[in-house]
This record gives sequence, C-alpha cells and structure tokens, in this order.
Amino acid sequence: MSIIQENQQIDNIKVSQMMVSSEKVAHVQLNNPLEHALLVLVKSGYSAVPVLDSEYKLAGSISKTVILNEILGLERFEVERLSDIKVSDVMDKDEASIKETASFIDGLNAVINRPFICVTDEEGHFDGILTRRAILKELKKEYYTSKNK
Repeated sequence: MSIIQENQQIDNIKVSQMMVSSEKVAHVQLNNPLEHALLVLVKSGYSAVPVLDSEYKLAGSISKTVILNEILGLERFEVERLSDIKVSDVMDKDEASIKETASFIDGLNAVINRPFICVTDEEGHFDGILTRRAILKELKKEYYTSKNK
C-alpha cells in the first residue's frame, strides 16, 4: 500500500504550506537587461528565475541557457550584447503556475518535470515558488510518520 493510501493527512496539505515565499525568491523584471538577469542567476546559483511585470504579476521565466544561447556567436560569446537585450525579448513565456490553495498532489504533478513551479494568487500576482525539494521533503516526512505508527 502506498504512503498516500495509508495516510490521508497528505491530502490535507496545501501548496501554501510548502512554498518558498516571494520575498525569499530571486526574480527579474521584464525591462531588466540580460546582463542583470545573468548576474541574478549566477549570484543566486539558480538555473532559472521567475520574470515579473511592473505589477509583480508572473510573466514567465528566464534561464542561464536561454541567455547564453542568445549571446552565442559563431566563434565566441558576444557578452557586449548583454546590456542591449531585454529579458522580455528572450524569456520563456510559459506561464505555468499553481495557486496557493492547490493540493499536495497538484503540486507533485506540477513539479515532476521541472525543478520548481511559480505560485500565484487569483489575480496572477507572484506569491513564491514550490520546489521539487519541498515536495520530496514532505513525502519523506509522511513516509517516516506512517512507518512509526
């Protein structure tokens, strides 16, 4: 029998209980140059970060790979182009997100193929991220809790 079948408490866990709040998440804005986005990515150690508009609504994401592909020339990286290109010009506009009120299983499904998913409120404002790590930590906790019963 699986953890979820044995322990129905996991069904009561909401995304809001596992997410990293927006105040603790590195992000960039649409108007930022790629130079700024690359600095944020390198300093934070993340491979991708959310992109927000001027009202702090989720607009997409930007990754190191996208930035490096954009400045890749025939024989070298054209780093001088970083300050001329805006995040909005090259970002991934896939606005996949999840609501704070979504269930644990919805969160699990959302992060199966990505390291994190953005969490938004009903109006699309960025509230934070749900990471694959947070889901796995919750599963581990549930596993050991059910095992000790």
